[in-house]
Amino acid sequence: MSEKKYILALDQGTTSSRAIVFDLEGNTVSTGQHEFRQIYPQPGYVEHDPFEILSSQMSAAREALATVNAEEIAAIGITNQRETTIAWQRSTGRPLYNAIVWQCRRGAPLCEQLIAEGEKQYIKDVTGLVIDSYFSASKMKWLLDNVPEVRRLADAGDLCFGTVDSWLLWNLTGGRVFATDITNACRTMLFDITKRDWDKHLLTRLGIPRSALPEVKPSAGQFGVSVENIFGCAIPITSIAGDQHAAMFGQCCFEEGVAKITYGTGSFILMNVGSKPPVSKSGLLATVAWQIGDDVVYALEGSAFNAGSAIKWLRDELHIIETPQQADRWAEDVEDTAGISFVPAFTGLGAPRWDMYARGGLLGITRGATNKHIARAVLESIALQCCELVDAMTDDSGIPLREIRVDGGVSNSAFVMQYQADLLGIPVLRPRCVETTAIGAAMLAGLGCGVYSGIEELRSVWALDKRFEPEKPAEWAAEKKRIWNKAVERCSGWAEQ
Repeated sequence: MSEKKYILALDQGTTSSRAIVFDLEGNTVSTGQHEFRQIYPQPGYVEHDPFEILSSQMSAAREALATVNAEEIAAIGITNQRETTIAWQRSTGRPLYNAIVWQCRRGAPLCEQLIAEGEKQYIKDVTGLVIDSYFSASKMKWLLDNVPEVRRLADAGDLCFGTVDSWLLWNLTGGRVFATDITNACRTMLFDITKRDWDKHLLTRLGIPRSALPEVKPSAGQFGVSVENIFGCAIPITSIAGDQHAAMFGQCCFEEGVAKITYGTGSFILMNVGSKPPVSKSGLLATVAWQIGDDVVYALEGSAFNAGSAIKWLRDELHIIETPQQADRWAEDVEDTAGISFVPAFTGLGAPRWDMYARGGLLGITRGATNKHIARAVLESIALQCCELVDAMTDDSGIPLREIRVDGGVSNSAFVMQYQADLLGIPVLRPRCVETTAIGAAMLAGLGCGVYSGIEELRSVWALDKRFEPEKPAEWAAEKKRIWNKAVERCSGWAEQ
């Protein structure tokens, strides 16, 4: 029998599926990555093909395993884009519709209805969430109401509603396991984060059968075993965590008051608040950070729906830049944005504003504006959104942040990271491994399969790459925030009927 030397992390994201093999010291051994289509049936709607999610993830995994022996993999950890919802037939595993992506706004009318019917406080108290089409519940309800086969199979007890982790687990185990972990469950707007169970009132109110929902398990532990023919041998699957929770774990945010920002398609800030569900007065979310055994850690979360996606928009739709690095160089080439403000509200605004009808805006344009000014305004907007969230978080928790840990693709931008430090007035720490989502999944999988004895053993995995110290006065930051607020107000409610 081969010695177990590695852990395979499957990192299923919004625009690509990645796989990374780590050794037991947390070093990257090999990687694979495959992008897949973004489907936009109409404005505000976003979908993925479930088979493309699956095939891109399996291709990435096989690519990562090409240089190692699969029999040396101790375990698989899964981390995934959250809230994205897939409906499939339990008896055949056949998807019944495209995956409805977390960014999709088609659930907005239902959310308005729930607010009008007085469900706002109940949902906040029970789930920790605000009513928004971001979460899975409105997507499930839309599928039940608009896809006849989904309704028919729900009535027949032959339906599975799952987030992406459940879809991957189902297929990896050959349809033997229908489960999720607590971090994904708590993002559905159907899960009681105190009782740690699906909420009967919300299931009844939305007509979602409990039989269609997966079993909820801790983030680390035995989820199942991959069928042998996928990777050439059976491999235990011993962790699942939503991408932001995995990144928080990978950043070793193990103490209360430690926070991280992940700059991916969107920007996500999570702060460890300990063993009790927090209460936010600022429109932030109370969420489960992770569960290991019986121990549950909670977090405050703020999210901005568009960050890296704004840079992709510059590249893919406007064709202003060829690479993200070019945006960085251009931002450094000009002293400022020449008065331009950019609000990346392509799919509405998340915390603390929660405006489903906000839309993006490029404001303050004059004849002297250039591509370079626009690129700089887009990069600045990413940091400005995060600053708003951090301010709300410190107000809610009463804990001033001493530093913030960063990861994700945009954290490679020295311009954005320095701008972020200047706005926040605190150091920004970027680790040597910015693949913290994947390494968090691997660390949890290592705990789940027993190759690590406990959390303390994992601290040595985190290592600093660069520390960005603030260089601007508080008055400068206050003025930048004032202009940002003015721009956001102009974009609020834009798409309202």
